[in-house]
Amino acid sequence: MNEPEAIDEILEKTKIIAVVGISNKPERPSHGVSTQMQRRGYRIVPVNPVLKEVLGEVCYSSLLEIPFPVDLVNVFRAAEFVPKIVEDTIAIGAKYLWLQEGIVHPAAIAHAEANGIKVVADRCMYKEHLRWTADKRSL
Repeated sequence: MNEPEAIDEILEKTKIIAVVGISNKPERPSHGVSTQMQRRGYRIVPVNPVLKEVLGEVCYSSLLEIPFPVDLVNVFRAAEFVPKIVEDTIAIGAKYLWLQEGIVHPAAIAHAEANGIKVVADRCMYKEHLRWTADKRSL
């Protein structure tokens, strides 16, 4: 978990990001991070049962309702919800799971990794993307 090589692989190979717990409020981190990642060329797939659309994309009630493959599940929910999100991530065949800053659930992370999912936890995807692009420019 959180190996620099894995983070780099995730940022390079991911094209479609399902964002669990996304908000339609611009001041919320889930909205801001998703907006920035969308501006950087990633497709954002919002997942929130009370919203219909976010960032110009159809919002799904759950990961299981997304009718196409996603590469990564980006989580903006409390740690207590992570075990169910991991089960759904496994069920949809996503390769990567990203738990945003402040979100850690060791047992769920171990379960995800045991099922072949690369995991990043307690890190901001946008901050890591800024670092990754800066590193690429310095080569």
